[in-house]
Amino acid sequence: MAQTSKKMQIVFASAECAPFVKTGGLGDVAGSLPAALVRAGAEVIVMVPKYATIKDEYKAQMEHFSDFYVSLGWRNEYCGLEKLEHDGVTYMFIDNERYFARDYPYGFFDDGERFAFFSKAITESLQHLPAGFECDILHCNDWQTALAPVFLREFYQGLPLYDRVKTVFSIHNVAFQGQFSDTVMEDILGVAHIPAAASQLRCDACSVNYMLGALRYADAITTVSPTYAAEIQTPEFGEGLDGVLRERSYALQGILNGIDVAGFDPATDKRIAANYTVEDRTGKAVCKAKLQEELGLEVRDDRPLMVMVTRLTRQKGMDLVMYALDRILAGGVQVAVLGTGDRDYEDGLRYFQDKYRGTMAARIEFDPALSQRMYAAADMFLMPSKFEPCGLSQIIAMRYGTLPIVRETGGLKDTVRPYNEFTGEGTGFSFRNFNGDEMGDAVFRAARLFWDNRDAWNQLVTQAMSQDFSWTRSADKYLDLYFFMHPEIERPAAVVEAAAEPEVVAEPEPKAEVKPVEAEPAKAEVKPAAKPAAKKTTTRKTTAKKVGTTKAAVSKTTAAKTTTTRKRTTAAAKKAAEAEAAPEVKAETPAVEAKPAAKAPAKTAAKKTAATKSTTTKAATAKATPKSAAKPAVKVEETPVEPKAETAIETKPAAKTTTHKRSTTMTKKTTTKAAATKAEAKPAAVKEEPKPEVKPEPAPKAAEVKAKTKAAPKAEAKPEPAKETPVSPAAPAEEKAPSKKTSVRKATAARKRR
Repeated sequence: MAQTSKKMQIVFASAECAPFVKTGGLGDVAGSLPAALVRAGAEVIVMVPKYATIKDEYKAQMEHFSDFYVSLGWRNEYCGLEKLEHDGVTYMFIDNERYFARDYPYGFFDDGERFAFFSKAITESLQHLPAGFECDILHCNDWQTALAPVFLREFYQGLPLYDRVKTVFSIHNVAFQGQFSDTVMEDILGVAHIPAAASQLRCDACSVNYMLGALRYADAITTVSPTYAAEIQTPEFGEGLDGVLRERSYALQGILNGIDVAGFDPATDKRIAANYTVEDRTGKAVCKAKLQEELGLEVRDDRPLMVMVTRLTRQKGMDLVMYALDRILAGGVQVAVLGTGDRDYEDGLRYFQDKYRGTMAARIEFDPALSQRMYAAADMFLMPSKFEPCGLSQIIAMRYGTLPIVRETGGLKDTVRPYNEFTGEGTGFSFRNFNGDEMGDAVFRAARLFWDNRDAWNQLVTQAMSQDFSWTRSADKYLDLYFFMHPEIERPAAVVEAAAEPEVVAEPEPKAEVKPVEAEPAKAEVKPAAKPAAKKTTTRKTTAKKVGTTKAAVSKTTAAKTTTTRKRTTAAAKKAAEAEAAPEVKAETPAVEAKPAAKAPAKTAAKKTAATKSTTTKAATAKATPKSAAKPAVKVEETPVEPKAETAIETKPAAKTTTHKRSTTMTKKTTTKAAATKAEAKPAAVKEEPKPEVKPEPAPKAAEVKAKTKAAPKAEAKPEPAKETPVSPAAPAEEKAPSKKTSVRKATAARKRR
């Protein structure tokens, strides 16, 4: 049963966390995601090393919570827990001055030992958390915490406190894996005597890979965008781990990062020259003019300003920038770059700054305040990464109304929708291949829109600024994963409504619709069967009146014969209807049964050429039959299709046993029936066909009759309904009156047959 009183309790472990310590995107995630999880109803404790670089103002707020010793290989190392409450989130700082009291978080010779200690301290700390906090989810991030799932499984499994703990490992950049000499296996990790652990950590004959251990031991794996989750399963992006990621693809998913929308808000940001909103962007023009002046660029609002805030490395696409920058600057686009990195790229940017004074500005430094002013002032933001797990810069740029130009990879592809000039959709510009010319083309697509169609440009800016990149959306997806791993914990109602509703609606609806679809149409077709018949009879009577009322005497005799035939037909129809009732409701293909009925009269008419007069009758009937009769006809046909076939079969023996004259007369009637049926059927299939047939009133040639008769089965195949009305009394009445002798002979022959 679900535990209604318990909340989801999460320990979030990260080597950096804003605002305490930050070197990249991981710090932003650790600083924002836990707060969003708390707002969604979870309880979260964030574990971070207590670096010496943390500001004193934060250190002063910390309180000593607990201390214990952590075994690391042959060592016993001190570990203190320093507690700090900040913005509703509880932070626990792992205190060990020998490992963390340094000037910078990473980049030391003993990083393998330092972060192995951090991982072991995380798992050990689960026994020393505040009262009432029992960890349900241990969420680890990147290689610095990758050994925690390994230690949890190998050293703590089976202990009551740890049995409920499920582990989640997030990859923020698969290129940084934590590879070290295999001597750490025994000396530091203490797992050399455990064959399973030693084999799963080893990446080659003499190295271990911390991230590899997490990928094999964690219960679930996430990464920071759906596209990147697919990319890292390929050799091109997997950095040697694509094989194990493919093996565990069932446990891998991508969840996009968000940004702190309150911290990155052009309406309230105090670091920019002027504030503005999506509705009123006059402040953005002020920001642009101020930045151009600050960087030594020409102060012109008619030239697009493109900026980059980035590490100057090949991964960030600096090769493409160096290739295309000459063309971009010569084309009239202003460029400003802020960042540090490889010396070759730094020198290249300085060269272009000297060559294009007033158009190019390079700031080879790290300046967070200047980066904020650049986000707010620029028209375009260039980010042509070779690979990018998620990327936050393009999201921040859109938040400030600066249109990103990105390569379609990883999170860049997931967050930036390319501009569509035909529909106006999009939030930026993109190119696919890692190619300098393609990048240059994308830049000038943006520049041309800026120059040539400012209205479309402004609409695109509005769409970019209106995107929702808050952490609330991402937190819901992480909670989906957490509650999936702990189904016994009941999810808060407010979150369930938002997350579960789509699933409930999606599955049951199709199932519910399948059954009625079969039953309802069947009923609809069976009930109105009687009404169309009445309409047809009325139509035929009207036609008969128009053809001529002077032949009443002969018509009575003919009607008597027809009535007798109709009785037999009706009786047969009832039997057939009872026998066929079930199949007719289920199957919608009475056309198969109707084919013999259509062929029989057609063959009879082909043998005899006496059907000339029936053509006139057909034309008259076609005139009188309204177009609206097509739909009812289709419904009626299903019941009496079989009787039609029987009537056609009975006609043949009659032709054999009587004289030539009687045979000719019967043939005339049969042909007339076929012609009348055809005349009614055609309006149902092709509404305009009866019109041309009205013109040829004189008797057509025998060849024409044959041609029409042969074509009849094709036309009748679709609208079978009309076929069922072969016995109408109106059809024979329309023909010319035969002689009295002929009528007497017909009546005598009919009595003998009875």
